[in-house]
Formats: sequence, C-alpha cells, structure tokens
Amino acid sequence: MVLGYEALDCFKCISKAGEYPPCDDPFHNNYTQDILESPCWAGRKQRNGVFPATTCVKLAGTYDDTGETLVVRGCALDSGTLTIDTELVRMSHCGGFYYEDRYVRGCVQNCIDDGCNMGITDRFRNSVQMNTIVSIVILFIFERWITTHRQ
Repeated sequence: MVLGYEALDCFKCISKAGEYPPCDDPFHNNYTQDILESPCWAGRKQRNGVFPATTCVKLAGTYDDTGETLVVRGCALDSGTLTIDTELVRMSHCGGFYYEDRYVRGCVQNCIDDGCNMGITDRFRNSVQMNTIVSIVILFIFERWITTHRQ
C-alpha cells in the first residue's frame, strides 16, 4: 500500500530475439523473482514522476524486417482521459507498431491482477472483457450525465 493506493505487482523485462529467456514465451514462473516489480510504478500522461500502476502489460510480437521475436513486460497507469483509444491500459490491441524505430507485428495485452502479465491466459482474456464492459458502462453513464446537464 502506497499513500492510500494499492499498486499491482507486475513482471518487468525485455527480451529481443530470445536474448533474455526468463522474459520470453512460453513464460515459466521459475527464476523470475528478479523481474517481478512489487509494487510496479508507471508514468502518467502530462504528469511528472511515477505513480502506482493500475495495469500490467505484455507486448509480444515479431520484427517485420527480421522475424525475430520481441517480448516486453511491464506496467502502466490509466491517465484518466475520456476515450478508450488514447489509453493503452483500457483495451488490448493487436496489429503493427514501431518499437525503438523498428516495425513490429504483434499484440499489447493488459490485465489487472498481481503478476498477471506472465502469458496469454484466461486472466488476460477475462481482464480484457471486464475492461471493455467497465469502459462501456462508464461511457454510457458519462453520456447520460452530459445529456441531463446540458441546458
């Protein structure tokens, strides 16, 4: 517990082309204590410093130019913006993106349980479903609030 906030414990590591096996998929929880950050801290948009993380994140893909694998595990924080498309932590994404100036095809997945960014599990799928449902409910409530207060 940090200043009244609970932060998640998340695995934090990077493995490019299999260079760091403890981080790679398939992920094994053996010998991973060194890469579990407890609690995990993350930056927030337009703010200085770090804050207790609200989401664990896993990025996994392959470099388009070489086919080498990339796995990045870490944590993130919802910055409180109103739209889902600007918040990495609210929805998992798959497609193409640039990582350190190289094009990668893969997925960014998020979850909201301690140590949950260990791999593709039911936790990830359930977290994505729950995040989507919660986001839709929040948007619905916000829209109704705007409608009733617009006069």
